[in-house]
Amino acid sequence: MFVYEEIIYIALLTLLASLIGTMAGFGISTIMVPILLIILPLPQTLLLVGIVHWFNDIWKILLFRKGIRWKLLLTFGLPGIFASFLGSSLSLKISREILSRALGMFLIAYVIFIIFNRTFKLSQKLSVAISGGTLTGFFAGIFGIGGEINAVALSAFNLKKAVYVATAGAIAFMIDSTRIATYIQGGTRLAPVLVSGFLIFIPVSLIGAMIGKIGIEKIPQEKFRNFVAVFIFLFGLKLVLFP
Repeated sequence: MFVYEEIIYIALLTLLASLIGTMAGFGISTIMVPILLIILPLPQTLLLVGIVHWFNDIWKILLFRKGIRWKLLLTFGLPGIFASFLGSSLSLKISREILSRALGMFLIAYVIFIIFNRTFKLSQKLSVAISGGTLTGFFAGIFGIGGEINAVALSAFNLKKAVYVATAGAIAFMIDSTRIATYIQGGTRLAPVLVSGFLIFIPVSLIGAMIGKIGIEKIPQEKFRNFVAVFIFLFGLKLVLFP
């Protein structure tokens, strides 16, 4: 039985996750899911975090709306969403622990690569965007984690800060809308006290996103990719050590 003290704890967790998720462009699920699994079953955890994630996607799009590039969003995001379904079907045949550790090592290897290749940048040409989006979605489906994979690909384009965050938010919005509907259609429901908790969780997630936006504005553009790389490395390390 939930007590309102736990609602406050979840709200504080939401604030932290939304702040980091806005600045890094990913990470909300990685932060919230392991902690909430201590007090909630997996289906309810995924639904609750999915809704928080969905609202954070909206805040990213609104706060960084000037950075939306529709051509990049459509050519990179849509192929990735379709390819993720194919990857998801293959992931069922492989150990989740092996997949998590493999993804972690890939993320760490990517960070090391860009440290020694600081001028590396993918072209935003149509063919590159479609190919990159397809591969990104496919591997996101296999590994079961989309945000970190998208962060690698989008950071490789070396986008402007607003473009990176807005594009990551818009892609995640499309994916989260689908998975939330799937959870609900599958019969997953939240306790009434948790539903009422969204009266706190939603505005708190907005506050976290707004603080994150202020933080991003203080990071020089030439340092932004390195900033994102730090979070990619930390999440990669987490997956290797705690898959």
